[in-house]
Amino acid sequence: MFLEENQAKEQIVAFAKSIFDRGLTSGASANMSVRIEEGWVMTPTNTCFGFLNADELSVVALDGTLLKGLPPSKEFRLHKAMYDKRPDDRCIIHLHSTYATALSCLPAENANNVVPTYTPYLTMRLGPIAMVPYFAPGDDHLAEAVGEIAADHPGIIMANHGPIVSAQTVESCVYGMEELEESCKLALLLQGLPANKLTNEQISTLLTRFKK
Repeated sequence: MFLEENQAKEQIVAFAKSIFDRGLTSGASANMSVRIEEGWVMTPTNTCFGFLNADELSVVALDGTLLKGLPPSKEFRLHKAMYDKRPDDRCIIHLHSTYATALSCLPAENANNVVPTYTPYLTMRLGPIAMVPYFAPGDDHLAEAVGEIAADHPGIIMANHGPIVSAQTVESCVYGMEELEESCKLALLLQGLPANKLTNEQISTLLTRFKK
């Protein structure tokens, strides 16, 4: 079920401010969208999560045409690429959060699973996190790279850029992004230490029980 336009705007403003107030993003570096029947509502280009105005949010048609509000974030193609491959999802968030962005700058041993599994919670919410190569923000090749793996990965880290998360509700998208950031923080804090990771059997059990 789709949210109504005004509901989508209210949720974007409320959750974006919460994300900003808790230091998960700063400046005008993040973007968020919510699917509605006509297309999606999205944060405009060069706007800050802490100071959004519902009346200024971009309302964009499925083909990318601006229907009302300010011009959307230059990353709207990135969002569209994920929605196209995840038709049941209703919200996408992209941040430049500190720890996930820091991890995005490190080489990936396994591009299909870049965040070590120290706790069960990221696996429960998003499954394995994939990484795509670096492309400039707004580049069509970035959207293509994300679209190629989005069906199997609701959580993706873009190299030297940051994380993007897709989910079926706004709340679950926010919680997924928060868990991804915390898991990246743990990964960096434990880097080089003999920490215990979950076993393949334990991970497989989680993936079966909390299938994405």
